[in-house]
Amino acid sequence: MARNKQKLYRLTTVGHELVREALKNFESISSFASEKNQHRQTFTKFHDGDGVIRATAETYCDVLDIPNWRENWDNIFELVPEKITNWPVYDHGWVGRKNLVSCLTKKVQGNCRLLLLLGITGIGKTALSECIANDIQCRFNKILRVNFDSDDSPKNFVNVAVRWLEELGLLTTDNQTENILKQLINYLREERILILIDSLEALLTASEDAWGDFADEWWARFFESFLTIESSASRLIVTSQDLPSKIETLASRYPNSYHRQILDGLLADEQIDLFYKAGLDVSLDSEDRQILIRIGKIYKGHPLTLRVVSGEIVESFGSNTCAFWQNVGDEIELVEQHLLAAESGIKSEGVDDDWKLHKLTRKVRSDVYKHRVNAVFQRLKNQNYDAYLLMCVAATYRCPVQDSAWLLQLNRYIQRLKNQVYSKEKQQEVLDDLFARFLVEISINHENHRVLGLHNLIRSVALEHRQTLFP
Repeated sequence: MARNKQKLYRLTTVGHELVREALKNFESISSFASEKNQHRQTFTKFHDGDGVIRATAETYCDVLDIPNWRENWDNIFELVPEKITNWPVYDHGWVGRKNLVSCLTKKVQGNCRLLLLLGITGIGKTALSECIANDIQCRFNKILRVNFDSDDSPKNFVNVAVRWLEELGLLTTDNQTENILKQLINYLREERILILIDSLEALLTASEDAWGDFADEWWARFFESFLTIESSASRLIVTSQDLPSKIETLASRYPNSYHRQILDGLLADEQIDLFYKAGLDVSLDSEDRQILIRIGKIYKGHPLTLRVVSGEIVESFGSNTCAFWQNVGDEIELVEQHLLAAESGIKSEGVDDDWKLHKLTRKVRSDVYKHRVNAVFQRLKNQNYDAYLLMCVAATYRCPVQDSAWLLQLNRYIQRLKNQVYSKEKQQEVLDDLFARFLVEISINHENHRVLGLHNLIRSVALEHRQTLFP
């Protein structure tokens, strides 16, 4: 019969102050561990609040000479809450980003109160937020969540705040939004709460200056209040496809309390790890491995697409990647030929290109295109038609080009469709909107010029929309 798992204890706020006071007699945690012959890594867990068994905690209390710790045990220590093991997105298929997870985890464990994860749909923002939360959850008393990707989820601040307060066991007898905000912020200041907010882009709207303001001003008040309180034991991890400009403006005054991270696709070795975890043959002498490398490269390591493709190879082709290639290889080879022609300078534009990367298979068409990427295009079309138009017409470029080429396309089609001429300032505003949504990839070419391009998956969809605009 399995042994019962031992309970873990962590320091309370009072306990942490006592330990910090006791450590003043030592230069550092390392010097304490060395001088007192203690295991540094275990003591660091104890000090940082990750939880240790009771016997270990008692030993450290004795070694540190914490006064009256036996009588005051319940004030100094608390049980570590039971860990969440089943996350909605973060699962056994997670691969890569090891250094990034370590870096961001340290920030959240340090002074960073608000971590903002940004990037295109399917790039792994939610999974990364859950991975970080999984590593640090034992330091918090409660984890609160909200996902605005769901159509039926309330978007206004007061409804979400009331639900959070109820989950925290707090009664809200006052219906005034101002007082609800104060009650929530006061609790977040005193208690250790981790809040995960997904798909913040659903709350954003245009402002006088740019895209990225909050449709409900109380969300701006919430983030401002959280960033401006003198100290806070709580942390926020937020994912968004769009840059919330209001948060950026607020957070610029508190750089130590805020960090934003833009996500790219998985690296080549991480892509191989993903295929391996899916059960595919990635051995060095395998023909399958070379095909999978080509697939990973053409999708630029896009995690969602690669997981969908891997699943389809396993389920529909018996894990035989060569058999899968017989069905889709022509479409990928066409894209490879176009990209090679652009890189070699033979043909940098492809007005009639007809890529099928977003409809490569039934599952890609359903899980990646219909449910995710197409929604991005429709949202952009509804919110800023000029930016939508720019992305579609700039999709003619097979490789990154300078800003002026993008704006030339915009100017040409604005005249054609609207019989108008936009000023340079207006053109730049349209382009800036795409920047704010991370739908444009920025790089530096061999001549040290900034160039703009599209992710292959995004370009594939943009080409199809372009054909609809100009049949």
